[in-house]
Formats: sequence, C-alpha cells, structure tokens
Amino acid sequence: MDEQIITYDIESKQMITAAQMRAARALLGMDQKTLAELSGLSVPTIQRMEASDGTVRGVVGSLTKVVEALEGAGIELIGEGAASHSGGRGVRLKSPVPRP
Repeated sequence: MDEQIITYDIESKQMITAAQMRAARALLGMDQKTLAELSGLSVPTIQRMEASDGTVRGVVGSLTKVVEALEGAGIELIGEGAASHSGGRGVRLKSPVPRP
C-alpha cells in the first residue's frame, strides 16, 4: 500500500499545525485518548502528530480522520490569513510584535 505523507488539512487545503491540534483539543476539553477514539486512530499516532515541529505530518487518511473528528466535535480549523465565516468563539494566534 502506497502511503502519501501530507502537511495540510485535506478539506480546506490549509496547513494544520501541531499547536492547532493541541489548541482544538483544549477548547473542547478533550484528551488525546478521546481524540484517538473519535478519529479511529491510536493514542501514539495522535501523540506523534501533536509532537510535529510546526505543521502536522501524517498519512493522508489519518490526518483526514483527525480533522473530521475535530470538526465533528465543533472545531473550525482556520488557516493562515483565512477568515472565519461561521462565527462562534475561538482563539487565533497573531504574529508576534517585535520588541524594541
């Protein structure tokens, strides 16, 4: 079986970062075990994804399952520079302000 490695959210074609995954779980009050169960993946797979440096690296099918599980639980993943059109509460990381 040919496994393709990806670093973006399949649905929106936007990058999804490990920090976004962790933040999404935190907003939902969800632990890694619950995300693993909802996505049909193992806890070590979720841990590896969240330990990625920057953008999440993973097999297409696995990343899609995680994105779908988070979206099904009420999370909207917002890409860099993208607008959120669905409303609701959320948190967005802004560019750091240079210190004088």
